[in-house]
Amino acid sequence: MNKTVADLASRWLTRKPETLSEVEHKVLQSAIDRKAVSRNVNESVELHESTGDRLADGIARVGGSWRFILAFLAFLVVWTGLNAWLLGRDSFDPYPFIFLNLILSMLAAIQAPIIMMSQNRQAERDRIDAAHDYAVNLKAEIEIMALHEKLDEIRFQEIILLRDQLRELTEQVGRLAAPASGSAPAR
Repeated sequence: MNKTVADLASRWLTRKPETLSEVEHKVLQSAIDRKAVSRNVNESVELHESTGDRLADGIARVGGSWRFILAFLAFLVVWTGLNAWLLGRDSFDPYPFIFLNLILSMLAAIQAPIIMMSQNRQAERDRIDAAHDYAVNLKAEIEIMALHEKLDEIRFQEIILLRDQLRELTEQVGRLAAPASGSAPAR
């Protein structure tokens, strides 16, 4: 049986072939060709990552960790302790810690866009994952429909075979009963 994408689109997806998306077309073609559509999305995404992308992900990973938060909290405590109490009048950043505010502002100005770049890349990766999941799920549904068709065809063939066998048995019983009924005594 020669299947085409148009046949499968109308039979399984109940849609016209021209309304199929590129992904749906590829999935139907993979069903015809008996090829897998699943792949490791992480490998394909990692192949296209630049050094800057990996650096942004690393900074976002560190900047969003408890280790960083606790280390930075310790830094702030040491900074204020040194400048407010230990050094007294000779402190390099006396209260209200203007230099510390400058450092924090510069850190936030650099860290925020880097984290946003990483989040944007993660969102893109999530979109790729979702598209891949859709393709795999669609392929699974199509394969299940194909199995149902095969099972229905097998059942249909079995019913036809049983009907033919029943017809043969009925004819044999009729032939066997015909001579017996002609020679049987009347009561």
